[in-house]
Amino acid sequence: MLPAAGTYFQLMDYSSVSDEPDLVMAERLVRDAGVATIPLSVFYREPPKLRLLRLCFAKRDETLREGAHRLINWAHAPARA
Repeated sequence: MLPAAGTYFQLMDYSSVSDEPDLVMAERLVRDAGVATIPLSVFYREPPKLRLLRLCFAKRDETLREGAHRLINWAHAPARA
């Protein structure tokens, strides 16, 4: 995670788990982990090759914990490898 100040969003660098474009990774996380993210490339006319996704943390603590558990489970799933 990258530092965040004065916002309800956190940037997550996923380059250590995938080299897929952010749109593909965002779709994968929704489909396979049940976690919605925002790809940064949608904010650019000519997007750079980013491996960052935006997460909203303006949620209830229970929702954030569940999302974290889903991401951890997804990252450790044997089928993902």
